[in-house]
Amino acid sequence: MPAVPAVSRSAVIAVAIFLIAHLALLIGVTTPEKFVFDEVHYVPAARQMLAPAMSQPMLNPMHPPLAKELIAASIATFGDSALGWRYPATLFGALAIVAIYLCGLALFAGQSPAIAAALIAAFNQMLYVQARIAMLDIFALGFGLLATAAFMHGFRRERPQALFAVAGSLFGLAAACKWSGLFPLGVCIVAVAVIRLMQGWHTLFADAKPDDWYRPELWPGLKLHHVALCFAVLPGMTYLAAFVPLYGLSLPDLIEAQRRIFADNTTTAIAGHTYMSAWPSWPLLARPVWFLFDKTAEDHVAAIVFLGNPLVLWPALLALAIVLRDFIVARRWDAFLIAAFYFGPWLAWALLPRTLGFIYYYLPAATAASLALVYAMRRDGLPRWLLWVYVGIAAAGFAVMLPISAAFVGTSMGSFNRLMLFQSWI
Repeated sequence: MPAVPAVSRSAVIAVAIFLIAHLALLIGVTTPEKFVFDEVHYVPAARQMLAPAMSQPMLNPMHPPLAKELIAASIATFGDSALGWRYPATLFGALAIVAIYLCGLALFAGQSPAIAAALIAAFNQMLYVQARIAMLDIFALGFGLLATAAFMHGFRRERPQALFAVAGSLFGLAAACKWSGLFPLGVCIVAVAVIRLMQGWHTLFADAKPDDWYRPELWPGLKLHHVALCFAVLPGMTYLAAFVPLYGLSLPDLIEAQRRIFADNTTTAIAGHTYMSAWPSWPLLARPVWFLFDKTAEDHVAAIVFLGNPLVLWPALLALAIVLRDFIVARRWDAFLIAAFYFGPWLAWALLPRTLGFIYYYLPAATAASLALVYAMRRDGLPRWLLWVYVGIAAAGFAVMLPISAAFVGTSMGSFNRLMLFQSWI
């Protein structure tokens, strides 16, 4: 019986986090009322989906359709305006923050650290900026983090089948927004495969502990067909379902759509881009992307710079070193999961042949880094108030950077130049 109030309390807190985050993300979301950065690609593609008859050629065929379908549904509901384009992004940004809270509950088994993780994720400018623009990444992030939360909650359970099935279905929806949504699904498949192989080899740790990430008795009822259903069949079904409104049940059309996406996303880019950057530089915040820079008055600009909060992402590198140490040396299961869902979605980009990369590809890993920060500051011997002091520091960094993160705030050219700390940021 005590578990029921705990679940109810968590549900109430999750709803509160969602509502507060959603309202905060909506403030000034319609500024500017013109396209920002890659909205020029995705909004026309969403408009095309609303036409009585689909015109040709299909716009933006290099990405799956789900995120564009959600933008199209919003345009149909709220009108073909800045609010219609961007409203669903604010929903999924709020869901991503809730998902980090749910991940925190699974990892830390406490409301306070879970709420702190959600706040740190919210105070990282990366999520804030991406949740206020009609691009695809926030949709893949929202679905992917909810799936990650389900996987984390199932990881230590004797019967994880139901939660793994939820995770797999949500990962399929993440991939139906953008193929990078497959990266965390790959993390889950690798993690389950490694544990099952070690169990098959009857691996034992000489000094086995309850907090080990690997245990020979883990998931006694999980069979191969369960794994295939949760991490292959269900993701495939939810992924392909997103194509049905466009192609119906035509197998040749579905296959051709996948071929086009694969060809476009595995082609090595030849031409450069002003804001391109390589994956090793993303954690260092070496090269941001200017989504918007408009001069609105003699000495006033409206700017949206996708950069990230340095007071979150630079300390996160030290926290991740602690996480890695505890995973390798202490074999802690919580450190294992945090490391897996940070390094997996980031380092996957190193395996792709594309040379054209942007720092916003780092968004899933950067958001998961909030879990590493909470983990590091909850270590034995550290005062419990330290975590909340750090949350305040992260909030201060967010406030300082807000004028270059939200166009409705704006800033002077002098303040903008002071915030551009390095030549590479310009």
